[in-house]
Amino acid sequence: MGYREITLKLPTDYTEVQLRERIGKKLKIREFSYQIQRKSFDARKRSDIHWQVLVSVSSKQIKGVPLAASLSLNIPYQKRTKKVAVIGSGPAGFFCAFVLQKAGFNTTLIERGADVKKRAEGIGEFERTGLFNPVSNYAFGEGGAGTFSDGKLTSRSKHISQERKFILASYINAGAPKEIEYMAHPHLGSDNLSKIVTKLREDFLNIGGKVLFETMLEDVKIENQIVREAITTSGAIEADELIIAPGQSAYETYRMLIKRGVKFHTKSFAIGCRVEHPQEIINNAQWGQKSLPGVKAAEYRLTSKGNGNLPVYTFCMCPGGSIIPASGYKNANIVNGMSLYNRDGKFGNAACVAGVNLDKLNGRQTSSLEALEWLEGLEQRFYEYSDSFKSPFCSIKDFINKEENSGAVDSSYPLGLAPAALWDLLPSQVSDSIREGLKDFSRKIKGFETGIIMGLDSKSSSPIQVLRGENYLCAGFENLYVAGEGSGYAGGIISSAADGIKAAMAIIDKN
Repeated sequence: MGYREITLKLPTDYTEVQLRERIGKKLKIREFSYQIQRKSFDARKRSDIHWQVLVSVSSKQIKGVPLAASLSLNIPYQKRTKKVAVIGSGPAGFFCAFVLQKAGFNTTLIERGADVKKRAEGIGEFERTGLFNPVSNYAFGEGGAGTFSDGKLTSRSKHISQERKFILASYINAGAPKEIEYMAHPHLGSDNLSKIVTKLREDFLNIGGKVLFETMLEDVKIENQIVREAITTSGAIEADELIIAPGQSAYETYRMLIKRGVKFHTKSFAIGCRVEHPQEIINNAQWGQKSLPGVKAAEYRLTSKGNGNLPVYTFCMCPGGSIIPASGYKNANIVNGMSLYNRDGKFGNAACVAGVNLDKLNGRQTSSLEALEWLEGLEQRFYEYSDSFKSPFCSIKDFINKEENSGAVDSSYPLGLAPAALWDLLPSQVSDSIREGLKDFSRKIKGFETGIIMGLDSKSSSPIQVLRGENYLCAGFENLYVAGEGSGYAGGIISSAADGIKAAMAIIDKN
């Protein structure tokens, strides 16, 4: 049996029959099996929009040897008596707990929010009434903030190939489409994610894991730099190893850890707003037509050097998606983006953010606690503007020109909009930089200036980072780990999950 890899250029709406015909014609063979290795969308020329598909083909009619399979994650199992507590059920926390349980530890996964079914019900009630629910919201709960997102699975992190393969295989086993293994920009969609995290929890429970929902970490009992117990709202939980994967919204957890001697330092991050357009505008700008057979919706990724100001870029674009009220607290107002797997909503949105270094912005060294207070204060300022979860907004054109208008607009945001001089709610250097970025983006995408800009998007990455060693231990501690986005070392589903897995493997190696 021989093996070949070939790249094919295919129309956007190609069928499996057409793919097989192209393979047979190119290799001059009739009997074969194939597997898609990579599939990427090429829309650089409107007159020649197509898929680039890398295919591995096996056939007796081909000379050569099969490609060696890539190494998968090796999780050594043995029956262990040690108890492990993992705080946070987002990608980092879940996959850390999952791997540790597979390795034979007695693992308890602790989540301050509700299970995904109850969480979805609470979010639905929140969007109908505007009454915030502290355990059923977009920030906290089963699966973390990413459960209600576009479910993007891209990552720029290096040296995580084995972890990525394990993560994707776990998602597929839990019901994710197999295409996530080969798409250049795979995504799951929030509708799929809700089902996937439920199935993953069942898999974890079936191998002996334990899950505590609506249980918040309040403190840790430490003796001689060794954690003895996790103090939670459900009582004290003994732990031989404690992994905290809180995400970046859990300000109480950050402050408690700093109080208990865990060392953090500030780092660069990004803040800004969310921009939104009718999806047809983006489709027309990118493709020259309102829709394209075989493709869900057009995307964009834009960067601007800011004309001497802060760098500005778009982040987490959700084509055919919606903007959501993503705060984890009743007195803070932030927004994020979400889309379903089909990406067939009326609007497209993206974060438009400026890269920030608080030491430079404040003109002095900023402590980790000061960074948290600064960001929390900004999130509260956006809430105080309307004393509600209405999102302050203006048109992109008005933001550029610093003109205030109060005309009604159509938007996907569920809790209403409040006209605002949005630029005045942001730090001046941030708003000045975003203004220059918006000018640049309006030159790059036809019709971009006709959209709206709203709210505060402050969750692209954490403003602080924990000090930890190569063994993933927090500096100065023997059994305490901080992983995922909350550690400051990861961002997004894949990199966060991989960070959690690496922490788990460090614990396995240690024990």
